[in-house]
Amino acid sequence: MRILFAGTPETAVPALQLLHDEGFDIAGVLTRAPAPQGRKRVLTPSPVHRAATELGIPVLTPRTLKDGAIQEQIAELAPEAVAVVAYGLIIPPALLNVPRHGWLNLHFSLLPRWRGAAPVNYAIAAGDTTTGTSVFQIEQGLDTGPVFASEATQIGAEETAGELLARLAQSGARQLSDTLHAIAAGSAHAQPQSGEVTLAPQFDSSWARVNWEWPAQRIADRVRAANPAPGAWTTLNGQRFKIESVRVIAPETSETPETPEAPATRVTLAPGEIGPGGVVGCGEGTIQLLRVAPPGKAHMEASAWLNGARLAEHTRFDAEVKEGQHE
Repeated sequence: MRILFAGTPETAVPALQLLHDEGFDIAGVLTRAPAPQGRKRVLTPSPVHRAATELGIPVLTPRTLKDGAIQEQIAELAPEAVAVVAYGLIIPPALLNVPRHGWLNLHFSLLPRWRGAAPVNYAIAAGDTTTGTSVFQIEQGLDTGPVFASEATQIGAEETAGELLARLAQSGARQLSDTLHAIAAGSAHAQPQSGEVTLAPQFDSSWARVNWEWPAQRIADRVRAANPAPGAWTTLNGQRFKIESVRVIAPETSETPETPEAPATRVTLAPGEIGPGGVVGCGEGTIQLLRVAPPGKAHMEASAWLNGARLAEHTRFDAEVKEGQHE
């Protein structure tokens, strides 16, 4: 089958590599244009761009697909299908019918749950224990098309968004390839989506701010959901304080971790209050800080930060939170 591949981040590279290895005729790759990165703002090709170049596949980097020239170029490539994995540009209706088999999207959730740009982040933040991948036919609605294949997987209790996404990228690549093979063989059948619809829209860093009035488990889930990007954070004395990982200690009243210097003791903390051993009070229960990045410093073990910080008793993370900014 002659296909076009559309994708941008590292997450899409396993699918591109597998489709190439399995002998699909990849006429070209669509990816986002090089973007400035680093302090010097150097224009840098996307991971898919780099992978395609290494594989010897022609690369197209339009800033929009609404332009007539790129639409004509895609039509001239004459793909039978377009495989899409985290591409990032809106596909106009004029292009949807260009390939005979349409545009097929590998999505990192079990549709219709978590339609949108950030399904893995929202699944973890919501406390889901199961997610998966879906290959569906793109239509004009947002992730609304019929589904060719779906595969469920358990979310690890401590799995971060980055870890889960990397795992789904591998299993999803196989699922996408199998679907394209089935389409080529005439044995693929897409089914309409059914079930409760939930949305996973794009978010900014305010989504990752910790609200210490939340229950401990919800805070722990949000920290995992924001790892590695945009990274969970709070403020301490008005300065941003990053939180890489935590663990839930107990539902309501917690025990401080036992150390060679002091035995474990029972402690009740106000929301945001930092207790012995890096235990922090929440709206319900407590968490223990494991890895953090204090203002102006790199990530480190929370114990190392606590040893150097010498916090006064009853020190609290700032509690000022704008209404609705975390949902």
